[in-house]
Amino acid sequence: MTNHKKILFIFLFVALGVLALNIKLANLAGSKAAFTLFDSFAPISGAFLGATWGVASVVAMQFVNLLLHGASNLDLGFIIRLIPTAFAVIYFSRKTRLNFIIPLLAMVAFIAHPIGRTVWYYSLFWLIPVAAYYFRDKSLIAKSLGATFAAHSVGGALWIWAFNLPAQVWINLIPVVIVERLLFAAGIAASFILMRRIVDVLAAKGWINAIHQG
Repeated sequence: MTNHKKILFIFLFVALGVLALNIKLANLAGSKAAFTLFDSFAPISGAFLGATWGVASVVAMQFVNLLLHGASNLDLGFIIRLIPTAFAVIYFSRKTRLNFIIPLLAMVAFIAHPIGRTVWYYSLFWLIPVAAYYFRDKSLIAKSLGATFAAHSVGGALWIWAFNLPAQVWINLIPVVIVERLLFAAGIAASFILMRRIVDVLAAKGWINAIHQG
């Protein structure tokens, strides 16, 4: 793909990402940040743009959204949210040992926290991206589950150290996480299929060339 076409394609991704950022799904405990449709769209960017440009586009989406809506929602939670999303992009875009090393490190970090130690079983969710690592190349669902739970592992480890949420909050979140992450995984898979169709149409019209699709 030429640089001109790649830039246009990145603009397309950023525009769709900003739109997804404004479709709110749920609030995050302890912060003004929220889960949005962005969480089902952002991880697929690396599959089409490559990991580096995928992460860059995700940062651009957040930056443009801030410019449009101001910095009223900018807090520590918002900043922390960028890191898990970036890792979800990497997880979905390519198979790397980081895909299972990072979730395991997140488990260690979570359990190392005094509160996390009392609800250590919450971190068992993060064995899912470890298991999905071995099936990601054969199953879109496994790759999607791995990406969303990889993001969840990094976010959870950072969140408990940043906000010291009490143990009962984490316990109450367990059934929420199950439903939420299954929906996100389905959303990631659906977003990938839809975007692949869009890419195929654009390629057929000669607007872009065939590109990497994870």
